[in-house]
Amino acid sequence: MEYETPLFFHVMEYADRAETDVIDMVSGNPDWEPPEALRTGLHEFADADPGRFQYPPSDGLVELRAEIADRRGVDIDQVVITNGAGEANYLAMARAMERNRGSEILLTEPVYPYYPGKTTMLGGTQRFVPTDETGQLDPADVRAAASDETAAIVVNSPNNPTGAVYPEETVRELVAIADAYDAILISDEVYDHFDLSGQFSSALGVDSDHRIVTNSFSKSLAITGFRVGYAIFPPELVANARSRHMLVNVAGSRPAQYAVLHALRETDPDYYRRNRELLRERVETFTDALDAAGAAYTTPQGAFYVMARFEGYPGTLANIEQLIDEIGVAGMPGDAFGDSRSDWLRFALVTPRVEEAAERLAQYFD
Repeated sequence: MEYETPLFFHVMEYADRAETDVIDMVSGNPDWEPPEALRTGLHEFADADPGRFQYPPSDGLVELRAEIADRRGVDIDQVVITNGAGEANYLAMARAMERNRGSEILLTEPVYPYYPGKTTMLGGTQRFVPTDETGQLDPADVRAAASDETAAIVVNSPNNPTGAVYPEETVRELVAIADAYDAILISDEVYDHFDLSGQFSSALGVDSDHRIVTNSFSKSLAITGFRVGYAIFPPELVANARSRHMLVNVAGSRPAQYAVLHALRETDPDYYRRNRELLRERVETFTDALDAAGAAYTTPQGAFYVMARFEGYPGTLANIEQLIDEIGVAGMPGDAFGDSRSDWLRFALVTPRVEEAAERLAQYFD
């Protein structure tokens, strides 16, 4: 069996090998500082008793799970700490498949490419539901695509790559569709702190035994390398998720979880607000330059990605490599996210050099 391999690391490695100065706009690695409390937590842990350096509970530090449960309004037993949102989504999709209610997973188009890869790895089949030009998902299209073979519906809001934020009525209807077909709605909410629209609605706001919510602290605390995420399961699905997590990972990182817990308890909400404001400024700077270049583009409602389309320059890997070689700007090919965006390029605005990258693109395509 061959799995779909996302292109992110290929593009990053190509950019690293370039002989010229390259501005990295490939992956969602925040360039800003993590909260001060996170560093404090790491320092505290470094001075802890050696016994604290051993295995944590497999499903995560009790204190961290309790903190998440309290913040999300769920029972602590529903929370499993994972190796980032990547593992959280894997566990959620696995539990959906293991229910033997079908083998098909509904995905949006365009799609974050790790979802199709996980579907194949778990022995499922993919079915794509198109979104509109802004990335919004019409629940009627999801309902039309759903069937008795639907094991799961996977959605991501705020969305990567489109930046769409699904309103409450969409989220409620998606849960209702999962209920109607005895499927599982998997709501990946990793960008929830980067809602620029004020419309974000968590699937946790809808009472149902047919939804799993996944998240992580990689983006919100600017710590993609710490790999601390979580999944919130319905009570009847959590036991096997814990077992799979234990068999694959044994446990997660105790120091990383300790530092995250300290950061959650001690970080003022203003930290998140400042980062959202920084992104608003970068979106405006970048899209102004795209206007100057005569490009079409998406204006994100959330997350930190902009998709752009330049006339006669499709979103292929070869064209991305050409931009790296000729102007030193590294983005992602639109066709990595599905056929519907094959004419587009995707740029991550998590670099202090957004303005410089925008100027290079504007000059190149002028």
